[in-house]
Amino acid sequence: MGSAQKTEEFEFVRKKAYTAPSWAGHLNPLPSHIFSLGHFPTPIHKWNLPNLPNNTHVYLKRDDLSGLQLSGNKVRKLEFLLAEAVAQGSDCVITIGGIQSNQCRATAVAAKYLNLDCFLILRTSKDLVDNDPGLTGNLLVERLVGAHVDLVSKEEYASIGSVALTDMLKEKLLSEGRKPYVIPLGGSNSLGTWGYIEAVREIEQQLQKANSVVFDDIVVACGSGGTIAGLSIGASLSDLKAKVHAYCVCDDPDHFYDYAQDLVDGLQAGVSIREIVSIQNAKGLGYAMSTTEELKFVGEIAEATGIVLDPVYSGKAAYGMMRDMAENPGKWEGRKVLFIHTGGLLGLFDKTDQIAPLIKNWRRMEIHETAPRKEGIGKMF
Repeated sequence: MGSAQKTEEFEFVRKKAYTAPSWAGHLNPLPSHIFSLGHFPTPIHKWNLPNLPNNTHVYLKRDDLSGLQLSGNKVRKLEFLLAEAVAQGSDCVITIGGIQSNQCRATAVAAKYLNLDCFLILRTSKDLVDNDPGLTGNLLVERLVGAHVDLVSKEEYASIGSVALTDMLKEKLLSEGRKPYVIPLGGSNSLGTWGYIEAVREIEQQLQKANSVVFDDIVVACGSGGTIAGLSIGASLSDLKAKVHAYCVCDDPDHFYDYAQDLVDGLQAGVSIREIVSIQNAKGLGYAMSTTEELKFVGEIAEATGIVLDPVYSGKAAYGMMRDMAENPGKWEGRKVLFIHTGGLLGLFDKTDQIAPLIKNWRRMEIHETAPRKEGIGKMF
């Protein structure tokens, strides 16, 4: 006796129709599909930070747990961007970033999930641009999954710009018969902004299950502008209504106000970005450059709370937030704050030489000479 055969499809790495949140339905254009690439929803939990202002409670949104090789905030953007790449019939993707770019690593992995080749333009120092870049941190994952790496110097990047550099590589690939799709720096364009518009819906749904919690503030690092644009639009349009605070880790606040405004204008949002997000400078010495004090802070927070922050993004944002809380406690007293951990753990491996002098917690175990010994009792295999 015949019966209709039931087909099963797993949720992960699958193309799905996308329906925007009701409060974002007026934005234009609306994405039609996404690829499910992340493990969502990511957890929210209390973050027991030391030395908080009176009655201030900080919670952590763990976007660092959105995956392993494919982790952090970039995954949310890539779900939308790669859906468009596949819809356009692309056979490869191009993106650009620093030598330890989380965006580039995430793109390299996600592209391979979807059977696309990946071409990365990575920015490094002029002294290293002609050398093998090595296998530290994000580079190891990128090269393991077969990404094609083109190196440019910081000076070349500064004088030519990311758009022109990716266009140059795109033209080269087109001339070779390829069909490239360009993902901008940080995945930050108007389409990528939907990643964190959708994240706001996710947070709303999580709060519905935790009836007693209402967030007054959302804090996040800012490195290319797409994450803060999505969070800010989402928080202002939805019932969340939390104030968004961004700590920029490169360039300056005015640059990101202008860039994020362009992103929201690209969605015809009709809002002023300066009214829905506060951006402060937290770049310190510069992008991906860490002071001893910043790295010491990352270590202290890990030891005190078990949360490992990356040194480039969330580490600097948390450092900036805690410094602001210490200098302006009245601004934060009595508030419930959600900090978005945007991932980037692999970036720590590029800082081991700087971190090593700060970590002392090891010793040779003392074994008393009277301890019983028997040859072969301790199996090591």
